[in-house]
Amino acid sequence: MKSKARSIFGAIVFSLLSMSVTGDDKLRFITLEFAPFIYGENLQVSGPARDFIQAVCTKAEIECTYDLYPWRRAQELIRDGSADGMMVIGRNQKRESWLRFSPPLFRTEYGFFVNADNPLEFKQLSDIAGYRVGVFSPSNTATQLAKIHAQMADQGIEPIIIEERFDDASGLRKLAGGRLDAVYSNRDRGSMILNAEKINGKVRYAGQHQGLFYYTGFPKTFFDQDLLDRFESSWKALYRDGVANEIIESYGLEAAAIDAN
Repeated sequence: MKSKARSIFGAIVFSLLSMSVTGDDKLRFITLEFAPFIYGENLQVSGPARDFIQAVCTKAEIECTYDLYPWRRAQELIRDGSADGMMVIGRNQKRESWLRFSPPLFRTEYGFFVNADNPLEFKQLSDIAGYRVGVFSPSNTATQLAKIHAQMADQGIEPIIIEERFDDASGLRKLAGGRLDAVYSNRDRGSMILNAEKINGKVRYAGQHQGLFYYTGFPKTFFDQDLLDRFESSWKALYRDGVANEIIESYGLEAAAIDAN
C-alpha cells in the first residue's frame, strides 16, 4: 500500500515538473553552477532547486526561465533588472541590504574538510589554530571564513591563514595533495566534489561549523508584489503537500523545515 501511495505521489510531482505554463506573468531566474543543488546538464539548468522552483512556478501559473552565469555576472544581471531572481544563495547581512528572500529551500551546513590522515574532529576554533584554509571566493563561505579569522584573533587564538580559491574543487584537490591544511566549504557540495574528483579516500569531512539554509533572492527593486506573493504562496503550498520534500530528498539532500501556513 505504501509503495502504491508513493507511486501516486511521485506521479503528482512529475506532472508538476512537466506541465508547461503560458501567460503574461514571467520570472527569469539566474544561478551559478552549484552542484548538487543546481547545475547545467545537456545545455539546460537542472537539479533539485530547478525542479522545485519549476513546480512552484507551475502551481502559481508563472512562466519561468533559468540561466547559468558566473557569480559576479549573475549579481550584475539582478542589479540592473535583466533578471528577476537568484538561486541557490545563502543569506548574509550584505545581501539582505538589497535582496529579499524566499522561504528557505535546502538545509545544509558549512564545515571543514581535512586530509584523510588528519585525525581532527572539528569542535571549536582552537582545533584549527594556524591552519592554512582554502575557500572559494567570492562567496558566502568566504564571508563566513573571514568572520572565523576575526573571531580567532579576538579570542587570542592563532588565526587561520586564508587562501582564496577560484572554485571549490581546486581547493579540495590542493588539500588532497597536502598543500593546504583544510578547506572550508558546504558539506554537500564538498562531498559531491570528492566523489567527482575521485579523492574521497584522500580527503574527509571533519565536522560542522554552522548550519545554514539556501534561498531564492529577489531584488528589493522588483515592483510586482502580487506576483511575488503568489510565488511564495505556491512555495508554501508545495511544502504543506510534501512535494518539496519529495523532490529534494530524491536527490539525497535535506529540505528546509519551514512555517508553511
